Amino acid sequence: MKDIDAIAALQDPVRRRLYEYVAAQGREVGRNEAAEAAGVARTLAAHHLDKLVRAGLLESGSRRLTGRSGPGAGRPAKVYTRARAERSVSLPARDYRTAAELLAEAAEGAGLDAALCASARRRGDAERGSVAPCGGLAEAMEVLAARGYEPHLEGGGGAQDADGEAAERVVRMRNCPFHAVAERFPPLVCGMNLALLEGLLGADGPVRARMDARPGECCVVVESSKNNNG
Repeated sequence: MKDIDAIAALQDPVRRRLYEYVAAQGREVGRNEAAEAAGVARTLAAHHLDKLVRAGLLESGSRRLTGRSGPGAGRPAKVYTRARAERSVSLPARDYRTAAELLAEAAEGAGLDAALCASARRRGDAERGSVAPCGGLAEAMEVLAARGYEPHLEGGGGAQDADGEAAERVVRMRNCPFHAVAERFPPLVCGMNLALLEGLLGADGPVRARMDARPGECCVVVESSKNNNG
């Protein structure tokens, strides 16, 4: 019942706002920043943030938020990030993860990567139904957010790439809904994930999904299809 206790900690509305804010940043968050985002006093924010740590939903550490070191740099401040552990509750108990891992192991052993991707693309197409392909990155982010990918926009705003050119905007995702199985079978599951998103977003529309793995993020990114039309 430990997971139930952890999830129950989010019942308090202030605590939930703090958790959602920290989780959405994808980086360490200090108490002052979290308090301002949640619209509460720093002492109250600290109380709830530490409760979230004890519940196992957040992890805490300390660092100097000034960016300086040495004498006069100030004391390290407590910072928070989302915990890496997964939490889930099923009543009655279910074990879909083991089933998924066994199926993935069998598919990988039988060389069914292409068949799995074709099925995933058909599923994405079917779920999109008669709706037209996503019309842009904003619409794509809504689709991704609804499925738990936690998308965020990167690039643009004056940023430049390694060659000094204007950086194109790319949607990256802080969460992979298939993370547990993807860790054990990355080529198989990441390929399936890409194919599913191609179907959901629409392969012939103005956005496209492609592989671009980064540690701690989904292996797929979404960008404007015109980025690669020369």
